[in-house]
Amino acid sequence: MNSADLGRRVGVPSTALFTDQYELTMVQAALKAGTADRRSVFEAFTRRLPEGRRYGVVAGIGRVLDAVENFHFDDEMLTFLRDQNVVDGPTLAYLADYRFSGDIWGYPEGEVYFPGSPILRVEGSFAECVLLETVILSILNHDSAIAAAASRMSAAAGGRGLIEMGARRTHELSAVASARAAYIGGFDTTSDLAAGFRYNIPTVGTSAHAFTLLHDSERDAFQAQVDSLGRDTTLLVDTYDVTAAVRTAVEVAGTELGAVRIDSGDLLLVAHRVRQQLDELGATGTKIVVTSDLDEYAIASLAAAPVDAYGVGTQLVTGSGHPTCSMVYKLVARAASADPADELRPVAKKSLGAKSSKGGRKWAARRLDEDGVAEAEVIGTGPVPPELAGRQLLVELVRGGEVVAREPLEAARERHVAARAGLPMSAMQLSRGEPVLPTEYV
Repeated sequence: MNSADLGRRVGVPSTALFTDQYELTMVQAALKAGTADRRSVFEAFTRRLPEGRRYGVVAGIGRVLDAVENFHFDDEMLTFLRDQNVVDGPTLAYLADYRFSGDIWGYPEGEVYFPGSPILRVEGSFAECVLLETVILSILNHDSAIAAAASRMSAAAGGRGLIEMGARRTHELSAVASARAAYIGGFDTTSDLAAGFRYNIPTVGTSAHAFTLLHDSERDAFQAQVDSLGRDTTLLVDTYDVTAAVRTAVEVAGTELGAVRIDSGDLLLVAHRVRQQLDELGATGTKIVVTSDLDEYAIASLAAAPVDAYGVGTQLVTGSGHPTCSMVYKLVARAASADPADELRPVAKKSLGAKSSKGGRKWAARRLDEDGVAEAEVIGTGPVPPELAGRQLLVELVRGGEVVAREPLEAARERHVAARAGLPMSAMQLSRGEPVLPTEYV
């Protein structure tokens, strides 16, 4: 397996300052108290799914592994921390030598999750684990939100093509992460070349309305595009009059025209009219692509339309109304020393309301019914019941500070298809509802 299969990681900068100041000040205080090296277990999980969602989708694990590998403080960063008086001299000395040396287990990318699922378990000294909190959460919260939206859109599309095209609607680096997460969630291609370059996601794109407006006539614009890109290109037909544009498109490209794109109007009505017109003109193989502020509900509403592919931007890269998963990163167990033989003791936050958590180093498994369909997410801290031993969800990701579980992005994409197919059918409903699986603690 070569590096191109896994995504290009060259030139990745240090991630050490993608963190909150209090992570560093906690380390300073723990170093002074002599507790920084206590063996600790942190877990990332969410107490609830976004309102109305039936399941979550794990995305960002590969990026977390990159972030952990590249979490180190260079001289310039240390100078900044010293000049800003963020931490003291002994802490700066600790940070100068920092490399994560612990273990990480987690749900593999593409898997689904539910409230309480221990999506990531980080084990090591308190200091080395707590420093990773912010960067881990920022990646998992963003990427999993996008992947969940993508999954819902993929389910609504029913096998029709999906194009991620939200780069202009979000931060330029978020756009790359969004394209990656969308691909895991079921999208087929992206318009973002940086995502294609870094993660080997197929890229697509032809022209915008500006290209048509540039030319003296729509025919001239179509002719220029066909001369450059070939007859199997996609022509944008709603700059002026759609009916006239479709006729011109077929006259210019012939019946071998690859596709037409519709970006405005009543997409259901226009798509039917365009399909009829294309067929009457003999362009029976020409596909129809629709764009224009689509989300999973709009895609579902077009199920009866003769549409071959959907292009989605704003709603996808903003999580379709839920741009975060509300994941948290909590200390759930710790020992009294760094000694591996010292017993891990469960610890947990006991807050009022919904912010309490459950202590203990956890495992997770998915129980199936007699038909092989998932019926519960089972989480425990003791021995794994024999009947669930083969259904455990966490996999080893990092051992002794070394990444041991890199995989092609395609594997995460395929895993999500299988994970979603294993859920009850009600998981595919777009109507608001409770998580499709209950979480059971044993």
